[in-house]
Amino acid sequence: MKKYLEVLSDMEKRIKGGQYSPGQKLPSVRSAAEFYSCSVSTVLRAYGELERTHAIYSVPQSGYYMVEQSEEPGPGGGSGIVDFASASPDLNVFPYLDFQHCLNKAIDRYKYHLFTYGDALGLDTLRHTLVSHLAEYQVFAKVERIIITSGIQQALEILARMPFPNGRTEILVEQPGYDIYLRYLEAEGLPVSGIARSAAGIDLRELEAQFASGRFKFFYTMPRYHNPLGTSYSTEERKAIARLAGKYDVYIVEDDYMADLGAEQRFDPIFAYEQTSHTVYLKSFSKIIFPGLRLGAAVVPEPLLEAFRAYKGYTDTSLLSQAALEVYIKNGMYGHHRHKIKAMYAERIQAVYEALARHNTEGLIEVSAASSGVYLQFKLPVAVNLERLVKRLAERKISVVSGNGFYLSGYRNREKFLRISISRARLDQIDEGVRTIAQEAARGSGW
Repeated sequence: MKKYLEVLSDMEKRIKGGQYSPGQKLPSVRSAAEFYSCSVSTVLRAYGELERTHAIYSVPQSGYYMVEQSEEPGPGGGSGIVDFASASPDLNVFPYLDFQHCLNKAIDRYKYHLFTYGDALGLDTLRHTLVSHLAEYQVFAKVERIIITSGIQQALEILARMPFPNGRTEILVEQPGYDIYLRYLEAEGLPVSGIARSAAGIDLRELEAQFASGRFKFFYTMPRYHNPLGTSYSTEERKAIARLAGKYDVYIVEDDYMADLGAEQRFDPIFAYEQTSHTVYLKSFSKIIFPGLRLGAAVVPEPLLEAFRAYKGYTDTSLLSQAALEVYIKNGMYGHHRHKIKAMYAERIQAVYEALARHNTEGLIEVSAASSGVYLQFKLPVAVNLERLVKRLAERKISVVSGNGFYLSGYRNREKFLRISISRARLDQIDEGVRTIAQEAARGSGW
């Protein structure tokens, strides 16, 4: 991590922790440089970031001071509801001011070009920027293979409808899996089958048997920070999936939408291990900035490019949003925001584990120790009536999601669980929320 990001992160932590009160003067630049063992320019850059986000302000010839805090609650504040259901990013950390700045810069830079139809493949300068950006995730791709989509959902729908070189039509999905995509596949009447995935991983022998059947055009997977399980495949599993794809001519659609949010230091995607051009890599920018941006990137292998372009067809993503995203990435704001929310979500995940250690005394709730990102699976005893539990928790102002919706309609081998999302659960609510869930789970096991 760059030194200024370390300094900035520590300053933000101290501000959040109340070390500096509203209106208080911050340490001088030289004092801060000595404290952090860094250069004056590094501190100035960190202070500049805090000033730009309106956390502090500067007074010429005097120094930097804390901004007076508003008494108004943030979005969703004061409702008293513990939100373990919402999958959207925390409204209180949306980078509104940053992105507004990037929108203004984009208009200034591109002017009238932003108000034309543009290229259906996406803004050329953004696609070139993404070459180096994606390389940070061990996704090395030429610009010709990078296509900007209106969110990841559009890319998934195109891949479901378009023909594949292997001539097959059926899709293999993880169970449980991404509920919105499962409902789309069923509504369109597309041939789809499921394969079990649990917090422990996937049965690779079963996966090979499915691949060897010759039925599937692609296997859709979330290898990292899975929705709804929250877990990631091991390195061995990712390598095995890549190997099986080439061996049986089954394409992999790798949805890496949580790539920015995990606490792990290094995680190479399936794309990095696959050598036979059988992996489509998908990355979303909605989870780290805001959902309304509706921008995603698809890295499409050469054999699929022509069909993917034809099915995408036309320009359907805002050139202004694309240009602003390019500015946001290139000026370092994306990296800073990613670091900020990654640390925040990791803190909330840890709080859930600590609360479970305190309140899950009967051991009725099973949770994987490897969860990260924003989701966890609370696996429950078979005797618990899941829908009744969800209703009782709602009556106690605890909002959760039943695991039933994350399966294909006809899939029978289901685990009984709640999907817990921490993206909008405030840190000070988590302990009480987990305590209530543990209480109701214990009560429900006796129904």
